[in-house]
Amino acid sequence: MTRPLLLACALLCAFPVRPQADQPSAEERFRNLPPEKQEELRQRFRELQSLPPDQRAELRQNLERLEAMPPAERQQAEENYRRFQQMSPQERQQVLQRWEEFRKLPPEKRAELRQQLKRVMGADPSERKQVLENMRRWQQMSPEQREEMRQKFREMRRQRKLERRQERQERRQERRKGGG
Repeated sequence: MTRPLLLACALLCAFPVRPQADQPSAEERFRNLPPEKQEELRQRFRELQSLPPDQRAELRQNLERLEAMPPAERQQAEENYRRFQQMSPQERQQVLQRWEEFRKLPPEKRAELRQQLKRVMGADPSERKQVLENMRRWQQMSPEQREEMRQKFREMRRQRKLERRQERQERRQERRKGGG
């Protein structure tokens, strides 16, 4: 079963199914759907039922996490899913590959990346745009070009460190001259 199908099933199931006093039950909503939508849901249900128990359990956990989210967070997750669905199959595959790579990282590295993402997403729009553009360019570079850029960054960092050291020495000398 593909990951997009799992995501679709998880989010399909994520919408409220418990009827409230003023809302129709899940069964009534299903019966009010056009026949083609009903068949699509039946097909998805059959696919869901055919999943191995561990994948169904993972879906169940994801659904529980989604239901436990505060409304604003849940709305954002649903919006992200809608955007994911609008991507081309190639783009979706890339996202899923990156997600799998992320999941394989050690927990501390994942936490570090989450923090960096929060900083980027919390930045002002122009700064965020620049960071995302830099990331896009980085991904298009060959390994050799990336190494060359790393060397340039290291050199720039060394240069800044040297400049700061020289500035501190100059301030110390000024203090000595002024105090002595």
